[in-house]
Amino acid sequence: MARTIDQQIAEAQAKLARLKTRQKASDTRRKIIVGAIVTTEALKEPRIAKWLADALRKNATREVDLKEVEGLIAELDAKAHGAGVGEA
Repeated sequence: MARTIDQQIAEAQAKLARLKTRQKASDTRRKIIVGAIVTTEALKEPRIAKWLADALRKNATREVDLKEVEGLIAELDAKAHGAGVGEA
């Protein structure tokens, strides 16, 4: 039985939606991997710690986001200040 044009359009739209979902999932996985690596390195290296803490303060502007990362920022600050990074 032949599909109608409307059915073909619906199938194409469904396929597009599935592809967009896969693309978003892939993007999210990539962000998680990069974030984990940067965080791990920042907790080892004082200069990276200072940079990441500064970047989080500058870019995490929503209150809910700031609450989520406040503990990490404290850890990063301790790492940076413990090594004297950013002090004159």
